[in-house]
Amino acid sequence: MSNIQIPVSVLNLAPIREGQSAKEAIEAMVDLAQATEKMGYTRYWIAEHHNTPTLVSSATSILIKHTLEHTEHIRVGSGGIMLPNHSPLVVAEQFGTMATIYPNRLDLGLGRAPGTDMMTANALRRAQKDSVYTFPNDVQALLTYFGPEELQSYVKAYPGVGTNIPIYILGSSTDSAVLAAKLGLPYVFASHFAPRYMEEAISIYRDRFQPSPYLDSPYMIVCLNVIAAESDEEATFESTTMQQFFLNVVRGSQTPLQPPVENMDHIWSQPEKAMAASMSSVTLLGNKDSIRKQLTSFQEKYNVDEIMAVSYIYDPDKQKRSYEILKEVVDGK
Repeated sequence: MSNIQIPVSVLNLAPIREGQSAKEAIEAMVDLAQATEKMGYTRYWIAEHHNTPTLVSSATSILIKHTLEHTEHIRVGSGGIMLPNHSPLVVAEQFGTMATIYPNRLDLGLGRAPGTDMMTANALRRAQKDSVYTFPNDVQALLTYFGPEELQSYVKAYPGVGTNIPIYILGSSTDSAVLAAKLGLPYVFASHFAPRYMEEAISIYRDRFQPSPYLDSPYMIVCLNVIAAESDEEATFESTTMQQFFLNVVRGSQTPLQPPVENMDHIWSQPEKAMAASMSSVTLLGNKDSIRKQLTSFQEKYNVDEIMAVSYIYDPDKQKRSYEILKEVVDGK
């Protein structure tokens, strides 16, 4: 039987729930970090999104710093820093500074998408050239900035030099798998909203992986949705919050995270339902036994090294309980 006793981590997009202020959403983000730290989660990553009134995750490094400040030992990082929006030197200085204050607690996940619409991307851009194509060079620049001084050129990140902050490549396509394998870096696949190429990306990454100073063998993290509750019925009910979240994405509407509803069919059309379902197809849903069965069969097929869970649940206590159930499952309780 494949191993379901693996590290589990958290990804948070820092959504604003219906009736919440932006400040309360940030407080809820910290509260969840503190709760999952106590449960024994490995890392807590915060996303980057721009011009999205329903998410507070635009200044990711500030949220990471705030979370580090209010937790004790959980690793905190970015899922991810979207490199087209940032100069690698600025990222290196920010993360180097945080790593100096909070040593051995920081992860840097890097993405090549802008994390927003094209008009906002243009407003964020550090240059008019298309920095999506410079992604491999930007990643290499960051590896250098965090590495030993003698391997660097004239421009250095102070603080940052010698901090060796672990870098993770994030992706939702096979391109990122090729890059992560080539650079010998850990790879995180975004199955929580773009599961289509997951299987292909995992096998490309493993097949082409080249050992590096950072990693001897492939390290594969899959990010997926988890809605766990005391009963399958309750989990199904709670999952309508996630379904409304994805409907929001499909419609491009800007609605805060909604409470669960008895029946989604009054809300979405069949085509919308199909699109939302394809985005959220990699979801563990149900009571503890159901989660155990689903995770076991997932691991029998993919045998990943770590699971990173996103849980769109409206009630913060039920959200924490969902993470608790997942942790109990991987701990064999």
